[in-house]
Formats: sequence, structure tokens, C-alpha cells
Amino acid sequence: MGSCGPVGSVRARYLVFFQYLGTDFNGVAAVRGNHRAVGVLNFLEEAAKRLKSVKPVRFTISSRTDAGVHALSNAAHLDIQRRPGQTPFSPEIVTKALNTHLKHPAIRYLDMAAMQEAAQHLLGTHDFSAFQSAGSPVTNAVRTLRRVSVSPGPASPFVLPQESRPHGERGWLWLPCSLDLKAVCVPRRLQFWTLEFESQSFLYRQVRRMTAVLVAVGLGTLAPTQVKVILESQDPLGKYQARVAPAHGLFLKSVLYNNFGHPEPVLHPEPYGVQSVETS
Repeated sequence: MGSCGPVGSVRARYLVFFQYLGTDFNGVAAVRGNHRAVGVLNFLEEAAKRLKSVKPVRFTISSRTDAGVHALSNAAHLDIQRRPGQTPFSPEIVTKALNTHLKHPAIRYLDMAAMQEAAQHLLGTHDFSAFQSAGSPVTNAVRTLRRVSVSPGPASPFVLPQESRPHGERGWLWLPCSLDLKAVCVPRRLQFWTLEFESQSFLYRQVRRMTAVLVAVGLGTLAPTQVKVILESQDPLGKYQARVAPAHGLFLKSVLYNNFGHPEPVLHPEPYGVQSVETS
């Protein structure tokens, strides 16, 4: 804490820790002069304008992340300078002000039972032309889907803003990031779900198209029985089957051979992880 600028004005420094899903961001750093790209700090700096600092608030980050990279716990500090005679904001006020301004993403829940019901219409041997993207050289679209499942995935390290509750001097900001000024509250975790498909072979983008249709069912846009109608239409240009789920989160899980058992994948002994950052 110190004095600068107008006589009697006080500048206070705050250390913040935040997490974010970086898929739609051009990295964590603020992007200047490019309206097509946005960084995580662009959102935080826009929210900080609510605090009416004498000088524009800038966040100094501890660790940069590239475009699309997520963070479980990044850190930054910011300086807020109030007008003469005004006392520094408490951490709670800063948290509330930023939380109030930040636009929370709509968190939508999927109807898993409806998705599981819809998935049953895809099982077996069918002409999957409706789920084949243009550009495939394959002339025969008949495939056998041996297994399809929709099930809860592993626990997520990310948290849901609606479920968090302040406790004492603890608080979170959401951007869609969360930011903790002093400590960690214990909110409800973001739930991931796993969709698995097993076949001897797939058509071009078949899995991603089937995924998009099942998600539409989960959101209530389609009824489970409509999946059968789409499949039997053999029309790849329909309103719903033409949609392709993004490749983010798509995994080739394993390759199976008859009479060979189920091989265990070899994992790298040192996978990418999250480094903790401590500053004083």
C-alpha cells in the first residue's frame, strides 16, 4: 500500500488467484487492438472499471498461458487507487464488485436419461449416411455400432459459480473463470460426461455428428425418437445431423483385436500438470 498520483490518494495492491477454461480465449494476457481476439485479462480489466480507480486497473500475471490453454490456479496482482480521503477497498468489496460485473456463462444441464434412450437407436447395423460428412471417399455407409454409452465422467477440477458460497473473507469471481482473493471455498464441481462409441470402423466425422445429435437430445432440442428418424432418413444435410461436435475432448480410447484381450495404454510418466505459484 502506498501513495501516488493526487495528493492524499492511496494505492492498494491485491493478489488474486483464478482459474479458467481457455478454449475461447487467446491466452491469459490481455489483447490490445484486436477485436477478434480476447484474453482472460480483458474480462478482468473490464470488470475492474466498476471500482473507479483513479488510474486504470491493470492485472500483472504470474504465469502466461497460450491460446486455448486452461488454468486451475493462475495468479495476478492489481493496483487500485482511490481518490483522496477514500480508504482502500476491502478484499470482500473487490470480490463482490468484480463478481457483479462479470458475465457468468449459462451452465446448462443435460438430460442423461434421454441421451441414453436416444443412443439405443444407433446400436446395431445401419446405413449411417445421415452421420457422414461430405468429402468422404467411402461409398458404402453401412456400419455396425457395437456399443454406445453415456455415463458420468471423472470429477472435474473446475467449479460451478452458482454453487459457491462466500465464507468469511473468502470469495470467488467468475468470468467464466473463478478468482479467489484470500482462500478457497468448496463449491460444487463441474460435471463432465463421457460418450463412448465402439465399431469396427467409422465414417468420416460419424462420431462427432452422432455426439452433436445426442447432445441436442440432452438439451431438449430433439426427442430421443427423432434420432431414429434422422438415422433412417440417410440425409447428411438435415438441420441437426449436419452439426459437428468440436474435436475438443475427443479421444481415441483404444484399439481392440479378436483373441488379444484388452491392452492397457502406456501413459507418459510425466504428464502435463499445473504448477503452484506463490508470491509475497
